Amino acid sequence: MAHATPQGIKLLNGWKRPGRFDKGLGAQLPDAYKKFWREWKLTTPAAVHYIPKEQQWERDEVTHAIKPVQNIPLPLIDPPEAHQGIWGGEAVIKGFQKRHQTKRRVPHFWVPQLKRSVVHSQVLNEYMSVVVTERTLEQIHECHGFDHYLLKNLACDLRSALALKMKRQVLQALQQGCPNLADEPKLQKEVLKEYSQYLESYTPEEIDWYGHTYLEAIRKLQNKLREAERVQPHKVEFRSKLIDQLRQAGINEAGSATKLEKPATTDGEHKDSDIEALTKLESPSASSSWLSKINPFGKKET
Repeated sequence: MAHATPQGIKLLNGWKRPGRFDKGLGAQLPDAYKKFWREWKLTTPAAVHYIPKEQQWERDEVTHAIKPVQNIPLPLIDPPEAHQGIWGGEAVIKGFQKRHQTKRRVPHFWVPQLKRSVVHSQVLNEYMSVVVTERTLEQIHECHGFDHYLLKNLACDLRSALALKMKRQVLQALQQGCPNLADEPKLQKEVLKEYSQYLESYTPEEIDWYGHTYLEAIRKLQNKLREAERVQPHKVEFRSKLIDQLRQAGINEAGSATKLEKPATTDGEHKDSDIEALTKLESPSASSSWLSKINPFGKKET
């Protein structure tokens, strides 16, 4: 009898359970972030805690029965500390351990051995102290550098939020031409020649959204929506337009402290007073002038 898959259960009776990108602000996230999310959470990472078998069938050592090979990855736990370091794909494993032959097995947690080390990024021109594992250092040496390690591995293999954030910073620095190496033009040219090949796999929008957690992406989207919906009061718009017209006509200059000579007619007096009032509104010291008069601790003008 065939067993129903989880995907088949979701589609039972034509109903599909909505995901995080099907409703609310998650549905408004750009495709660039959804691509990163698939690379981080939905892509199968490289085997770290077990050795995958390449053949499709194997013979049982006890019963000698032929059975299909199932490469089932171990369930891993990512504690908050895992996202504050770079563990090289390792995580905490929860299982059971039989410590005595005549006693029942007991729960046990396998935790990777952690150490603090210093890594160097040529693109960022920085030395950074991070918590790593022995596997992380081995992979950095195999990739011939920390930058190559970040840029070669997928998000599912880097796993930690810190490593993904640093990868985004490296990509942004390459996109901007390595501004941290501006004092050394020769080294800057060599670094760009060595690492610019990694930019071909990403668009500028994908680099901007790369490495963010789901909550960080939602906050970033909210900030963009607020900036787009920000409304400027009409009085500010009309005031700036009027002052620009007066400046273009040569009546008043921006930031000038000179006063216009008052004409003899009464209309000129009104015009002069209006221009002076508008200039005071634009000057930053106008708002604090009346406060200085009532402030008992302020300095008095002599």
